[in-house]
Amino acid sequence: MNGGTAGRKWLLDVLMLPFGLLTFFPFYLILINTVKTPTETAINPMSLPKNWDFSNYIKVFEETPLLRSFGNSLFITVISVLLMVLIGAMAAYPVVYNPNRLNKVIVVYLLAGFLIPFQTTLIPLFELMTDFGLINKLWGLIILYMGGAVFVFFLVSGYMRTLPKELSEAAIIDGCSVWGVFWRIILPLLQPITMTSIIYQTMWIWNDFLAPMLFLNSQDKATLVLQVYKAKGEFSVNWPLFMTLTVIVLVPIFIFFLFMQKHIVKGIVGGAIKG
Repeated sequence: MNGGTAGRKWLLDVLMLPFGLLTFFPFYLILINTVKTPTETAINPMSLPKNWDFSNYIKVFEETPLLRSFGNSLFITVISVLLMVLIGAMAAYPVVYNPNRLNKVIVVYLLAGFLIPFQTTLIPLFELMTDFGLINKLWGLIILYMGGAVFVFFLVSGYMRTLPKELSEAAIIDGCSVWGVFWRIILPLLQPITMTSIIYQTMWIWNDFLAPMLFLNSQDKATLVLQVYKAKGEFSVNWPLFMTLTVIVLVPIFIFFLFMQKHIVKGIVGGAIKG
């Protein structure tokens, strides 16, 4: 039986190899063209460079305010994700542990709002943010992203229902307050699904283009993704520089995903096992 299992695993690895290479090909194409001249890229973008030239990386840092944009992206992402996770978890707590009629109505209301595409609300959102003076402000974008707490709410509430309510009941009997139960017992137990929420929301906000493009209009407030967009000229594009900037933007989120991907499986599987 062990031999049969090993054989099936080997066969699966062989079958998955072409798909892995197919997935890696776009990354190869981008990386290899960051060390070429524009002429080499135009002639044969898929070939290895004749001379490995890393000057594109130096030019990118000289010609664009990458460090400032990196700080903007990092600030927006970290603050937004922390607020979304905290608000989503706090909202799920009374809904799960006090399932009255009002809370059920709130869940339906949040679900209805969650199903509305973001693009359909852009005009009223822009008018609202203009009225409150939040255009071209990093905090304005953070407040906008806090709407993502609804997604966290549904993730956390589903996982929270799998937790044994006897723990919170015992803590209340021992004299712990309602909020004390949440901070000391419930929130630590939510770590798997909290980490999953952090990963999803971080990748969304870091890579988001539409909201920064619409609500941030100055160079000093631009995020890294906006720098990639602005690197494209009106009539021509320096593709090696463009791809170099793309690689620099992708590296932080790629490293983040490599270190955090195990928490995605742990959070989803943990909830399934508990359920």
